Amino acid sequence: MRIERRLAILAVAVGMAHGAAFAQTKKPAKATAKSTATGAARMATPLQKKIEAYLRKLYGWGPDFQVKVGQPAPSAVTGFSQVHVEITLEGQTQSAFFHVSADGRHLLRGDIQDMSADPFAANRAAIRLEGSPAKGPANAAVTVVEYSDFQCPSCRELNRALRQVLPKYPQVRFIFKDFPLTQIHPWAMTAAKAGRCVWQQKPEAFWKFHDDVFDQQENIKPDTVWQKMIDLAVGAGLDEGAFRGCVSSPETQQAVQATMDEASRLNVGNTPTTFVNGRRVVGPDQRLLEQLIQYELANAVLRPRR
Repeated sequence: MRIERRLAILAVAVGMAHGAAFAQTKKPAKATAKSTATGAARMATPLQKKIEAYLRKLYGWGPDFQVKVGQPAPSAVTGFSQVHVEITLEGQTQSAFFHVSADGRHLLRGDIQDMSADPFAANRAAIRLEGSPAKGPANAAVTVVEYSDFQCPSCRELNRALRQVLPKYPQVRFIFKDFPLTQIHPWAMTAAKAGRCVWQQKPEAFWKFHDDVFDQQENIKPDTVWQKMIDLAVGAGLDEGAFRGCVSSPETQQAVQATMDEASRLNVGNTPTTFVNGRRVVGPDQRLLEQLIQYELANAVLRPRR
């Protein structure tokens, strides 16, 4: 069975966000994953072992699936504890929260929602709307924020979809943020820093540069990426010397790292991950994005603007 199909089954089983199986996932270091799994197995409590055994039976996870069950933690549901479960298959990882009863008999899957609160307020509060490439009205009622990786094939798919979607909604603001998955994409960081420098030195040239990198993604290699970024930047009208200095500067690295840290605080683990007014979408799902944009536009008058 193809890895995409097996991960699709995995995503459905653990109740992940729509489309997660078809996004790019950061690959854990093998040595660390192995030692962590060994340590977890050695220290697992009887309850953790019981949960793992039950989930394996429920979803048919054989020995090629690595299952890590976390320690029970306080839950919002009286009489239940919250347990984080992480499943790894062929280097790809998905995770979800489950809730287990105090007597260890019942298991609930999914998030517990407080219906008295805005379910996306925390996400919106964690996203910085300034300091990254953006287009669309600054006071837009609907904001789409993408965490992306220039080397990610799924991000290229989303880029192609957004070229069709965004022109339909000129009242929407779109913000691009870097989240290069450096463990699996060797030239993604170089491209992220190059894009940051293009935006800082000539903001109006960024979107063409952005599209050109995605369009030429398959022809870019680790040993050619530096020259390719220079060619694209100079072609966009940037001064080569200033561009070289910017890409090499620690400040540029720090700026990219800041968006990566922000993504991590939002528990972004896959690219592309997009937030529509704080609502998470994982993967290049054009239909879902349009659905959410239309919903948010229709209900914008009901929500105070930040």
